[in-house]
Amino acid sequence: MHARTRRHLPVYQRRVGQGTVLGPTTCRTGAIVTAYRGAMSSQLAAIAIDATRPKVVADFWCAVLGWRVVEEDGDVISIAPQDETRPSIDVIAVPEAKTVKNRLHFDLRADGESTADELERLLGLGAQRKDVGQGPDASWVVLADPEGNEFCLLSRSVQDVDQK
Repeated sequence: MHARTRRHLPVYQRRVGQGTVLGPTTCRTGAIVTAYRGAMSSQLAAIAIDATRPKVVADFWCAVLGWRVVEEDGDVISIAPQDETRPSIDVIAVPEAKTVKNRLHFDLRADGESTADELERLLGLGAQRKDVGQGPDASWVVLADPEGNEFCLLSRSVQDVDQK
């Protein structure tokens, strides 16, 4: 978030369970949200991806992220890192194909190799370049998985970010 686009409305506090409500505040889109400090009532458990070919999509994301299938239950394939410490991705079988640009997508960083090498690896795994109107000066590359779900490869690697 850019500091110049972040504004705070007058802050009031009240106790909610074991947390403290610090809102309202505005985010860069102008929406008013309530900020909390302390206990949280929710944790991100899984990210769901709809797919007409869930096995193909799950295999693609396993290869991209170095993850593995942790559960297959009917029309849902769950993948997660080896240590299962992050939220999982649930790839869910649906009858209809994707038709519009995703409103939510993954942003990836190369880890342990250059961004150029990672781009070549992703393309070799089946990713395809995608134009969503990002413009020629974009510092990221927009790609799509085998079913057209967009994701971005950011210009700076994990190591580049860690050096700052």
